Amino acid sequence: MKLLLDANLSHRLLELVGDLYPGSIHIRNVRLQKSSDDKVWKYAKTNGSTIVTKDSDFHEYSILFGFPPKVIWIRRGNCSTETIAELLRVNHDEIIPMSPISFYCKRVKYNR
Repeated sequence: MKLLLDANLSHRLLELVGDLYPGSIHIRNVRLQKSSDDKVWKYAKTNGSTIVTKDSDFHEYSILFGFPPKVIWIRRGNCSTETIAELLRVNHDEIIPMSPISFYCKRVKYNR
């Protein structure tokens, strides 16, 4: 599964989860960081990517327009890039076969 990381997520996530999600990119790598949500949605749909975001807008798009693309909505509030990477890693087995609806990433067990 290829992930398309939204502007509200760090491009450093690619280094942290790229082994589990080969072919993933950040929207800045395809010059979409200042584009409308509609353009990002169309890019993900055309390129077979799953959008990863902290923004509820793409969840709303998935309700209005359906799938594809799939959407992973990170609902952890203000958290580190490492925490988001851990969410994506810990939930990998649930994310890969996920149904064509938004997957809510809000839980993770980790040691401090």
